[in-house]
Amino acid sequence: MNLSSRSPGRPKNGLAPSGGGPDRREGPGAVFIPRTLFGRTAAALLVAFLVFETLAFAVVWLTLIRPLAERSADDLAAKISLAAKTWVELPPQTRTDFEMELAFRHDLELGAATKPLAAATPQSWFSHLLVDALSRRMRQPVLLKRGPDANWVWLDLRVADKRLRVGFSQDRYALQAPLAAVGVFLLGAALTVVTALLMVGRAGRRLNSLAEKAAEVGQGRDPVRLPETGPQEIRELTAAFNRMAGEVRALLENRTVLLSGISHDLRTPITRLKLAVSLLDGADAAQIGRMERDLDEMNRLIGDMLVFARALQAGDKTDLDLVALLSDLAEATARLGPVNWRTPAPVCLVKVGEAALRRIVGNLLDNARRYGGDEAIDLELGCGEKAVRISVLDRGSGIPEDQREAVFRPFHRLEGSRSRDSGGSGLGLAIARQLADAYGWRIELRSRKGGGLDAALVIPRGT
Repeated sequence: MNLSSRSPGRPKNGLAPSGGGPDRREGPGAVFIPRTLFGRTAAALLVAFLVFETLAFAVVWLTLIRPLAERSADDLAAKISLAAKTWVELPPQTRTDFEMELAFRHDLELGAATKPLAAATPQSWFSHLLVDALSRRMRQPVLLKRGPDANWVWLDLRVADKRLRVGFSQDRYALQAPLAAVGVFLLGAALTVVTALLMVGRAGRRLNSLAEKAAEVGQGRDPVRLPETGPQEIRELTAAFNRMAGEVRALLENRTVLLSGISHDLRTPITRLKLAVSLLDGADAAQIGRMERDLDEMNRLIGDMLVFARALQAGDKTDLDLVALLSDLAEATARLGPVNWRTPAPVCLVKVGEAALRRIVGNLLDNARRYGGDEAIDLELGCGEKAVRISVLDRGSGIPEDQREAVFRPFHRLEGSRSRDSGGSGLGLAIARQLADAYGWRIELRSRKGGGLDAALVIPRGT
């Protein structure tokens, strides 16, 4: 199949500027915006819950935690102040009983201060409240210190002419409400966010599956019907997609049948015309030759259209040695011009459709031979673990970058002539693309270093 995709008149190393397609680059701030539905939903939920938790904690703090902490510190300061003043006023023989009563019932230790305590306690919000309350009630500066037991806090007070030491248990009096409230808020937010993300993740997977199946439909393949389950919106979307896939498949089959019928019906009168032309007596021989060539051209064009219509139908796949197949194609192409065939290994087994692979690579080789100039064509095989790459490289004029997608459209040709001798029918690359899509392969066109074109067929393993 001849490929008409390049203009012979362009300089070898010149490429046209890129086309004015949509610019998909986003602004500087967009780099922080996730691209997926799951990522954007997670970010939106996180921001919303952070704002909500901040406001909720502020309300709870101002209306509950702070008043409760201030009341607790003031009550403890009142209890310490009353106990110290009572101890001073009691007779010495009853002070021991009073100290035991405070220890057993209130977790307070009270007695005369004999040794100084050097280590101060770590500062906390509750300790600041308590110091302020005690200083206000006792009218003297108060400093909290730590004793041998880390769970107890001590302070010295001067009452009348005596210096007293008071200790209390942090486990009983220190307020834990702020930490508890933060923990509850964070736990609630985490459970809500995780639940929402699980639901969004499930919907996202369904949408990704729909996108993958839509890509298969766009490539002409017949995807497996998706299960119509889940929420009502997802079920309706899936059902609509399944109907669309079936309708597209039926449309393609009808197109193939229609073109096949037209091709068959047209070939019959063309054959009769060729026979009639050959039986003409006394006519101009040159005119008869031109008529026969026109009829042959019509017959070839009908054949190309029929191949294009059937290109979406993928055939059976078999394990094939690409080294042997490409060697055969290189030998056939070498009869018309020099070909440099490079193989990386003696054998490269891949499960492919042989007829489709021969047609695609044959088209690329014929295109390179037609537009590659007098220099040899390079045929290379990359037999990777994840994908196989078959490259056809030439030193021709190349394809402008802004035309590398357009050349896959049927009848698109870079040169203006409609002559098959100067550019072919314009169906070669379109047929190659449809065959590749039908099997899950892809064709890549790139500029070759030093000038020319690198046309490659990439076959992912496992497709």
